[in-house]
Amino acid sequence: MTDPSPSLTHRTIRGMAWVAWWSGAIAAMRLGVLVLLTRLLTPADFGVVSAAMVFITFSLNFSQLGMGPALVQRPALEGRHISTAFFASAGLGILVAAVVWAAAPLIAQFFHMHQLVPVVRWLSLVFPIAGLSVAPESLLQRELRFRLLANRDVVAYGLGYGVVGVTLALLGFGVWALVAAQLTQAVLRTAILMRAGPPLLRVRPTWTSFLELMEYGVGQSVGRLGIIVANQVDNLVTGRWLGAVALGQYSRAFQLVSVPTALLGDVLDKVLFPTMARVQDDPRRLASAFLQGTAVLALLTLPAGVVIAVLAPELVAVAFGSRWAALVPPFQVLALGVTFRTSYRMSDSLSRATGKVYRRAWRQILYAALVFLGAFIGHYWGLTGVASGVLAALFLNFLLMAQLGVSVGQISWFRFAEVQFPAIRLTVLLGAVTIAIAAGTRHLGLPAIVTFVAGLAAAAGTAVLAAWWAPRLALGEHGIRLRDALRSQVLNRVSLVPPAGPA
Repeated sequence: MTDPSPSLTHRTIRGMAWVAWWSGAIAAMRLGVLVLLTRLLTPADFGVVSAAMVFITFSLNFSQLGMGPALVQRPALEGRHISTAFFASAGLGILVAAVVWAAAPLIAQFFHMHQLVPVVRWLSLVFPIAGLSVAPESLLQRELRFRLLANRDVVAYGLGYGVVGVTLALLGFGVWALVAAQLTQAVLRTAILMRAGPPLLRVRPTWTSFLELMEYGVGQSVGRLGIIVANQVDNLVTGRWLGAVALGQYSRAFQLVSVPTALLGDVLDKVLFPTMARVQDDPRRLASAFLQGTAVLALLTLPAGVVIAVLAPELVAVAFGSRWAALVPPFQVLALGVTFRTSYRMSDSLSRATGKVYRRAWRQILYAALVFLGAFIGHYWGLTGVASGVLAALFLNFLLMAQLGVSVGQISWFRFAEVQFPAIRLTVLLGAVTIAIAAGTRHLGLPAIVTFVAGLAAAAGTAVLAAWWAPRLALGEHGIRLRDALRSQVLNRVSLVPPAGPA
């Protein structure tokens, strides 16, 4: 980014590096855990927990009401705001937990899954646990302390799912292995935060402070509600009309696709939202950050989605085994939407940082409605139909949020499209190479692992050669700028390491 403040630029890139470490580590662990748990548990086990998480994730939004982002975005933050956010989030967490606990039989009845009742009730404990972490986590984000946040999430997920979840699955606990993993992760996330950065609560909370936070928080919460519904309503449709087994298969396909989404989208979103909030009154710097992030996300996600879709049969066979072959077609469709699922995050960060949360909110509510409509129409054609309906909704949401981004950033549509041309060129090249390699290895009857590794290696090698020989065509100006900035950071860090002295 062309930020004239070296310190803020340095902190932003350093924050991206830490969030990249977090996202990469979490993605690697999630993929490994996903493979292990998928082989140890049944589609019905995943279907039950996925059905429960539809309502848990939906209700989590009401237990926080946008308090955290309001703390991050607020230009002038006082002690009374911190105290108010802490106690309000904790109290709302308890209240929502009680409501969900009481509503568990109705949720089970909706899905026609009687075994959902105890699962929903145990998972409702997530709300009061997460409520305690809202204020300290938001303050750390505001201070750009991403190293602590990154390491916290890696440890919590590794112990929660990697240790507790896998161990209980090996011992035959079935669905309860997933429940215990989720609760363990929530407890560890909150415990680490409360120990490392407890909020100072010397000032009493006030009703005025609550209203000030809610002025931003309500818009943020409504928009977040739309995103949550959009991310869960396809699971709701699948579980309600296609059953637990189909939901288990669809949720595996969705989670497999979400690995690159979390790896790439979160890197920019988690760093750029608090960074943009610091310069929210400088349109030039905001526009520069928006275009830079859009170009980089397109470079990484558009080729990745096509390569993953081509190699989907081998990926599923290697990772999950032959009994999960039915999720290949919906997975391929969802993989083509990776870039739409991640790139809209730039407009999302920009609108939240500048306080345009209500303009963002109606778009996300419309997005949720489009996902429901697409999934419901598509379910008549099975899982692939659901995935196709979701892909159409993703594309429309991408256009809606792009319009918001170019409006807030005062950018032309041509400039917005122009920064993505290198990604399109690179995607065509990598897609052609991957298709050729996959077709050749399949024709020879080679094992799935050989086709998968050969396809990935060919795509990666071609990308490196293209970036080396024709960086302007393959990366574009923004890709080259980020490459040079990261190289500078690495060289600076290496230069700080003192040379080894004599033995």
